[in-house]
Amino acid sequence: MLNNASIAQLRSLKLVGFADALQQHEQADCLNMSFDERLALLVEREVYARGDRKRVRLLQQAQLKYPSATLEDASFEGIRGLDRPALMGLALSTWIERGETVTLAGATGLGKTWLACALAQYACRQGRSALYLRVPRLAEELRILHGAGSFRRWLQQLAKIDVLVLDDWGIGNLDAATRADLLEVIDDRVGQRATIIAHQLPIEHWHAWLGDPTVADAILDRLLQSCRRFSLDGESRRTGRSARTATVSKTTIKEPNEDLTVAPKP
Repeated sequence: MLNNASIAQLRSLKLVGFADALQQHEQADCLNMSFDERLALLVEREVYARGDRKRVRLLQQAQLKYPSATLEDASFEGIRGLDRPALMGLALSTWIERGETVTLAGATGLGKTWLACALAQYACRQGRSALYLRVPRLAEELRILHGAGSFRRWLQQLAKIDVLVLDDWGIGNLDAATRADLLEVIDDRVGQRATIIAHQLPIEHWHAWLGDPTVADAILDRLLQSCRRFSLDGESRRTGRSARTATVSKTTIKEPNEDLTVAPKP
């Protein structure tokens, strides 16, 4: 029988998958296998166990609004502009490696956020890092980071995230400080890291929403130079009414010098 001390030592070395498999093999009908065959199985088990732990950690760190959203469960009933083959084609392509932008446009209730989370969740399952941020809350979060003197460190960490989800883009108003910080975030990602933007505001109105013409030009140039656009249309999944009747134009754009009031993050 295997010495319990050896099992404990394997666990202390964080070879948990190896230790678990070794205990199981002692009880299973594996004793007739050669040393090399058993060792290969044990190493394989450790690799799988580490992969599982990494995926769990990446999903926790992503802070997705819908962490259980998966591409396999995506439903496109009553939705036009994106179907399962197109979504899977995107997920299986090199959009992350190429640092591309993916935009999911459409009225409220069409599942843009859910689909964005499903793409990010799939990236995590492939060993990629992801992070979900709501743009309307970003201003307050950035103020806190600047106040604590940790903005630069946060920016460096964000630049390493493989897939950044920016949800509710174009909702609310941006002040000058937030615009400048947003440019820094986007600039670090161009051509290097992928970004998913879920939005109601049509792209042709983004320039006006961003406010400052110079900063708006810089942000849009970086975001849209390598961009895959999907425009969703159909029945709202929240109300059942046609998304075409939703008034996206209700988004108000204040003058750039007006203050932005954002509810603090729970």
